[in-house]
Amino acid sequence: MLSVSNGTSMEWNIESIIFYILLLDAAGACWMAWTGKQHWWLSHLGGMGTQFPITRGWTSYYLLLVLIMGWILGKHDILVVLF
Repeated sequence: MLSVSNGTSMEWNIESIIFYILLLDAAGACWMAWTGKQHWWLSHLGGMGTQFPITRGWTSYYLLLVLIMGWILGKHDILVVLF
């Protein structure tokens, strides 16, 4: 059980777990794209890294889609909010 700040407790659900994993992934991808860390991506993935480059536009769009998904889940009281 997760105790929320207003005193109620909520159970973790699969939608919240998937959302927070995607949020971490999208935030990490944006960080890599905007700080110039593409060399890590290219050195660890080799040829596949050149086929799927990390660009600012795509990672920002990915983060926006994940945030919209979180807003929809929160609007329907599905998302377990951590604060």
